[in-house]
Amino acid sequence: MKETRSENKTLKFEFFDVTADAGYWAYGSSLEESFENAGLAMFEIMTDTEQVSPLIKKEFSIESEDKVSLLYDWLEELLFLHDVEFILFSKFKVDISPLEEGYKLKAEVWGDEINRTIHEQRDEVKAVTFHLMEVNNGNGYSVRVILDL
Repeated sequence: MKETRSENKTLKFEFFDVTADAGYWAYGSSLEESFENAGLAMFEIMTDTEQVSPLIKKEFSIESEDKVSLLYDWLEELLFLHDVEFILFSKFKVDISPLEEGYKLKAEVWGDEINRTIHEQRDEVKAVTFHLMEVNNGNGYSVRVILDL
């Protein structure tokens, strides 16, 4: 499950050690792609996303005052849908646009109802945290996330 940048030039995400939590960096050539990969990494903590068929489509939009808050709100919305509707997601499409004050994210996400005969049960994600959360733009985009397990 762990990869390093040197092993895979199209790395979507990689995990790092955090006591009692799960931490990861997600990458993308655009801000949108890094958010999509952050969503994928969160669900990879919960299950093997390769086994999650994109059968159910959900759409939503959120607005936040800055990019870090937008990342937090994005992952919180995914976790909310997971917890309330018992869906695991494996495919993500995000569009982010600037507002006069802040940003708007429009999302389409696909997944399937949790089925323990198909979907491996890994760690339960209790919450998204702001702890050390970052959104960076250098050679592509990277976002850092720590989840409470």
